[in-house]
Amino acid sequence: MNNRQSNITVKNIDKITALYCRLSRDDESQGDSNSIKNQKTILQKYADDNSFTNTEFFVDDGYSGTNFDRPDWQRLLSQVEEGNISTIIVKDMSRLGRDYLKVGYYTEVLFPGSDIRFIAINNNVDSANQQDSDFTPFLNIINEWYAKDTSKKIRSVFKSKGQSGKPLCTNPPYGYIKDPEDKTHWIVDEEAAKVVKEAFRLCMQGYGPTQIAKEFSKRKIMNPTAHAKANGINIPDNRGHDDDYIWRGSTIVHILSRQEYLGHTVNFKTYRKSYKQKKQIKNDPSEWMIFENTHEAIIEKPVFEVVQKIRDGRRRLTPMGE
Repeated sequence: MNNRQSNITVKNIDKITALYCRLSRDDESQGDSNSIKNQKTILQKYADDNSFTNTEFFVDDGYSGTNFDRPDWQRLLSQVEEGNISTIIVKDMSRLGRDYLKVGYYTEVLFPGSDIRFIAINNNVDSANQQDSDFTPFLNIINEWYAKDTSKKIRSVFKSKGQSGKPLCTNPPYGYIKDPEDKTHWIVDEEAAKVVKEAFRLCMQGYGPTQIAKEFSKRKIMNPTAHAKANGINIPDNRGHDDDYIWRGSTIVHILSRQEYLGHTVNFKTYRKSYKQKKQIKNDPSEWMIFENTHEAIIEKPVFEVVQKIRDGRRRLTPMGE
């Protein structure tokens, strides 16, 4: 160990040596070499062999290398901001991420500015050795290319699946559940289907979405998110509250417009501009692919069409569609 490395170790002896692990779903296809268990073993052995003390694991399992909103990565950055980290060690550069601009910011700006030593074991990168650091930007570019290439392949599979008529959404719409015998087929969730039918019935009686939402809340009907969770289905919770019986008008609007209740599969409603962006952008309806009669209908076509005419009329009358 050279004098500079010795000084860094002595100076930061009470600080944390962060051992960072990341595994995405794409990495899982490569076998055990990138498993969290394997990464931990490699990192801990390296730390022990090189006399790094006060080690702590930071682990993000199931997160893409282009996504930097990972829970433990954010926790690690918080520790960096508080000045608690002396060294960050990863198995290889791709574990840190696959966006060369963001990774470059961390390795070239944030870590040096915070007096943090960065080590990528398999790439022989060590910020304490300037020659090692000179090659780091090239590794970042290679890792981003890999992420981009993987994204293209996934989009191709996704497109093929969508064009075959299989549903692309992770979870079926409220009113349906996945068929235990075939995960790509939906069957009616009788309890939720009754609520869907009631929403259409009330709309035909002249109720607007907000009025229907208030009526469902008054009746203490579980909202779709609460209903899913009560049935052991893991879905994103964007309610902004913990009340299982509060309904929003926007939820009713969504229910009243879904052609899936006619028994159809509707694919390509949204898209992403870039593999780096998580935000879904709505496609024009002309870009949708609709496959009719793929599952049991909850709403009859005449009822659905009447409700669409009612909703179109309301939208022309008021900006909020009430």
